[in-house]
Amino acid sequence: MLRAMYSAISGMRGFQTKLDVIGNNIANVNTPGFKAGRVMFSDLLSQTISGASAPSANLGGINPKQVGLGSKISSIDTIFTDGSIQSTSNPTDLAIQGNGFFILKDSANNTYYTRSGNFQIDKNGYLVASNGMYVQGAGGKIQIPANATSFSIGNDGTVSYISNGNSTPTTIDTIQLATFSNPAGLEKVGDSMYQQSNNSGTAQVGNPGGAAGQGTIVSGALEMSNVDLANEFTEMIVAQRGFQANSRIITTSDDILQELVNLKRS
Repeated sequence: MLRAMYSAISGMRGFQTKLDVIGNNIANVNTPGFKAGRVMFSDLLSQTISGASAPSANLGGINPKQVGLGSKISSIDTIFTDGSIQSTSNPTDLAIQGNGFFILKDSANNTYYTRSGNFQIDKNGYLVASNGMYVQGAGGKIQIPANATSFSIGNDGTVSYISNGNSTPTTIDTIQLATFSNPAGLEKVGDSMYQQSNNSGTAQVGNPGGAAGQGTIVSGALEMSNVDLANEFTEMIVAQRGFQANSRIITTSDDILQELVNLKRS
C-alpha cells in the first residue's frame, strides 16, 4: 500500500508538470514564432520480488515478478514544426519558411536566436528586435541610411534601399540565418529567444536559401505560434484525469491503512 501511495505521488507530480507546460502553450497561442512544448513520461523503477529463471530439464522458464514504483518525466521537448504565416504588410515584419533562426546580439555582443521576426527600425536606423537587440547581417548590424526614401527585404535576406534622385536600389547587407543539428536542444531564455546549449550543436550561419537548410525569408509577414488548441485542450483533459486517478489511489490506500488500524482497535 505504501508503494501504491508513493507511485501515485510521482504520477501527480508528473501530471502537474504536464499541466504547467500545457498552460504555457495556451498562454503563448498568439506569440509570434513560439514553439509548443511536450512532456514525455517513463517508468521510475521497479522492485523485483523474484527474478527470472531459465527452463530446466523438468520445468519451463519463469518470468520475473516486479512491481513498478511510479513514473518520472523523461523529457520536456520543444516541437519545432512551422507555424502558419500571417501577412501584416509591415516591411520590417519577417517570417522564416524553413529551419533557420534570426540572429540577435545585445550591447555585450552576446548571441541569441529567435523565430519571432517582429522587427523595427530604431532612431539610428538600425534593424532591431522588439527588445532592442540588433538583427545580424553578414557584416554585423544592419543600418538603413538616413537618406533612404524606402527599403525592402528580399526572400534571400538582401536588404536594399532607394534614396532621393536614385531609382536603382542599393544593397546594404544580407540578413543571416542560423541552423542547428538539434534545434530541440536550444535553451529558452525568454523574449522568444534561444541560446546555444551543449546539446544543440554549433550554429551554422549563412544566407537565406543556403545549403544548410536555413529556409527563405517572407517580408511583411510573421510566423505565428504552432500551438494547436484542440490538441492542448485534449491533453489538458488527459492530465486532469490522470491527476484525479492518482489522487484516488492515495485515497484508496489510505482507506486500506485505516482498516488495518481498525483491526488493532477491535
